[in-house]
Amino acid sequence: MPKARMSDDAVVLFDGVCVLCQGAVKFIIKRDPHGCCKFAAMQSELGQQLLRQNGATGIDGVQMDTMFLLENGVLYNRSSAALRIVRRLRFPWPLLYVFIFVPRVVRDAMYRWIAKNRYRWFGKAEACMLPSKEIRGRFLDL
Repeated sequence: MPKARMSDDAVVLFDGVCVLCQGAVKFIIKRDPHGCCKFAAMQSELGQQLLRQNGATGIDGVQMDTMFLLENGVLYNRSSAALRIVRRLRFPWPLLYVFIFVPRVVRDAMYRWIAKNRYRWFGKAEACMLPSKEIRGRFLDL
């Protein structure tokens, strides 16, 4: 079975002060062997611009309770973004993409529950994360 065709680059837009979101970015970086995913904090000027240009106001009014993925000119959010991201990671993570067959309303309900509690469970950073020199080039808003 041929691998699903994906563009080389995708932009992950994340809540830069969310400790869980920062952890997710670090998780992605460690498991993205080709460096396909680039990153921008939603709080940054570039992050806000990308969200506006790609219709995020029509999705959520640019709320910070979701991670977005901009891939092939399409902006995905919540569980759809997360599942499309894991598809890009090294094995075995792409196996999780099978959950795309779970109805989105069910997937997003779980996503919203975690998002609603993320600051209480994981905390909130004082500022957006500062990437190391080795990965700085993957952050578009620096």
